[in-house]
Amino acid sequence: MSDCLFCKIIAGEIPSAKVYEDDICFAFRDINPQAPTHILVVPKAHTANILDASDLPDATLAGLLRAIGKIAKAEGLDKGFRVISNCGPDACQSVNHLHFHILGGTQMSEKMA
Repeated sequence: MSDCLFCKIIAGEIPSAKVYEDDICFAFRDINPQAPTHILVVPKAHTANILDASDLPDATLAGLLRAIGKIAKAEGLDKGFRVISNCGPDACQSVNHLHFHILGGTQMSEKMA
């Protein structure tokens, strides 16, 4: 999608602090981190959010989850981390490209909202 921020990051048109890339996904550090480690993992294939994820092949969805685990291990998040995907305006999804936040590097609150 030509006007999608994350598509432009994946294409290298907008710089990012890349931490991981494979055939399925691209991962980079969030520019407004909410935890000491805050990484966004996005599929290379554009899809708006988790509601539209049925449009993606099962291998892409599995690859995203596997990448999240690899990234967390590489970042030393062995004590734990949180994975979040905001979906839609009520959840404050700010970029309409499916993405997962990896948050870690600190003790998280039990409260998620």
